[in-house]
Amino acid sequence: MVKQIPNILTLSNLFCGCLALIFILHAPEYIAEFNGAEYTVINPEPVYWASGLVVLAGIIDFFDGFAARLLKVSSPLGKELDSLADVVSFGVVPGMILFRLLRSAYFQDPDVFDVSYLNLAPALLVPCFAAYRLAVFNLDTRQSEHFIGVPTPAVGFLVASFPLIMLTDPFHLAHWLQNVWVLYIIIFLLCYLMVSPHPMISLKFKNFSVKDNWPRFLLVVLTLVSIPVLRYAAVPFVFAVYVGLSLLVPPKNTAGIS
Repeated sequence: MVKQIPNILTLSNLFCGCLALIFILHAPEYIAEFNGAEYTVINPEPVYWASGLVVLAGIIDFFDGFAARLLKVSSPLGKELDSLADVVSFGVVPGMILFRLLRSAYFQDPDVFDVSYLNLAPALLVPCFAAYRLAVFNLDTRQSEHFIGVPTPAVGFLVASFPLIMLTDPFHLAHWLQNVWVLYIIIFLLCYLMVSPHPMISLKFKNFSVKDNWPRFLLVVLTLVSIPVLRYAAVPFVFAVYVGLSLLVPPKNTAGIS
């Protein structure tokens, strides 16, 4: 039974992802009238719950690997199971959140009465690229200490922060997340980063030398400082810092995906 603890945690990650999908897909829509015109409005509360479940899935995803190493029960099965869970929680769920955000952004235009699914389909590229990225990760032995391309949990956290940023609207960022073209740019940028050949920092510390780990320490410090100041907006800030640091100070002894 002890050997199955990491797998149970991984399945809990998948459970959170599936539950998040239910919340997103069942976010009720209703007709609201403003100044004599009718608009389709999506109740955002279920999407907020989905965002919270992505965060919970990320926490569980960290502890399943930690438990496997602690109990010394790492296995090929666990690695495959972890990727299957991640593609749902950090691929499909973010894709559906972006799908909802795109739909909502299109309906900001009072002249729009319906939106073609072709306009919303780019959001589904996120789970496709996440699945490809996870498949490469399982086969690429070079990613034991560093990542090549942005890991899917980072993408999941970033997208999950968007509904919460729109809820609190710090620094008037909600306006940008209701812009169709901004969302398209975010989608294509995330897809590229997941499969890019660029080495990315991992938070795995082999030692605590400042010289060897200063980008990691800087990332941790900026994360802790930004959370009380930026609140939910800290997530895109830390994501940008993470990508920037990885590009400016790439981890050593790594090569791109061939």
